[in-house]
Amino acid sequence: MRALIGNSFLKAVILAATVLPLLQQPVHAERLKDLASLQGVRNNQLIGYGIVVGLDGTGDQTTQTPFTTQAMGNMLSQMGINLTADQATKLQLKNVAAVMVTANLAPFARPGQAIDVTISSIGNAKSLRGGTLLMTQLKGGDGQVYAVAQGNIMVGGVGAGAGGANVTVNHLSAGRIPGGATVERTVPTAVGQGDYLFYELTESDFGTVSNAVTAINKAMGEGTAQAIDGRRIALRAPASPDARVAFLGKVENVEIRPSLGQAKVVVNPRTGSVVMNQRVALLPCAVAHGNLSVVVDAGQPGQGADVQVKQDSGAMVNVRAGASLADVVKALNSLGANPMDLLAILQAMKAAGALRAELEVI
Repeated sequence: MRALIGNSFLKAVILAATVLPLLQQPVHAERLKDLASLQGVRNNQLIGYGIVVGLDGTGDQTTQTPFTTQAMGNMLSQMGINLTADQATKLQLKNVAAVMVTANLAPFARPGQAIDVTISSIGNAKSLRGGTLLMTQLKGGDGQVYAVAQGNIMVGGVGAGAGGANVTVNHLSAGRIPGGATVERTVPTAVGQGDYLFYELTESDFGTVSNAVTAINKAMGEGTAQAIDGRRIALRAPASPDARVAFLGKVENVEIRPSLGQAKVVVNPRTGSVVMNQRVALLPCAVAHGNLSVVVDAGQPGQGADVQVKQDSGAMVNVRAGASLADVVKALNSLGANPMDLLAILQAMKAAGALRAELEVI
């Protein structure tokens, strides 16, 4: 078996150069709700430990997941079925799986409201398909119970096996229950402090804050908005709840022209993803890059793999001053760089002061 690195990446680079002219259009106005969020209005994460039953022999192997047996014993004892320690250890629970249940509690959620939950296996269950989650308490970071979940699990994957061969499509050890939890407790959400509300930009930018304050004051009246710093905006809002809701409904739809962001290159070496915004440019530089290829030959069972790394003579590419993103993409593409090579090239350019952008590795 041979793995050739970089083919899909080079196609992506060519596509980026093709669509670049579309990205270099003037910045359009965006709504305030797309650039900022209201301070104090946020989701709250919930988590709980649960048991899934009704599986078709695809549950946990109790010899390797003793916590599943312990959880089932505790649940049965709460229902009046007391097992001795010896009986509990002999339980064969191939139709049962231990899971973690997670959910997001939306702001202003009230008791009785249904929310979606995600169920993820924490043992060695082969599949949660067809299972039913038993009543599970979902707790917040303060240890209080905010919701209770139960229901039939929807799993998007499917799998089959026979004669030692298995075929799996998508993921089988996680699923969702739409509306599977009921809110039992309200999280107090304070909207503003006294007469003021505060919006926080997703990313700090003094230019965007200034533009937002100007746009809001023009739409809602002078003195309505005031800049606090490079992220926060204070709004003078009506006192009554009804008028305040109507005020927020208008403010969050005010169109704002964001300022152009910082030139940045984001690289993910694990996935080979490289993203550069339109402000990336280069100073005069010369890049020497060896034609690096990595070939992996799978060996015989038990003999390991034969890994070979080869580097031929390099090529020289000159990049002119003030190169745009299209020029950068074209130059790196001509080098035939795969993601790992590109990361090394960009780091060297940054160290030499030739890359006019922030380099971020994620």
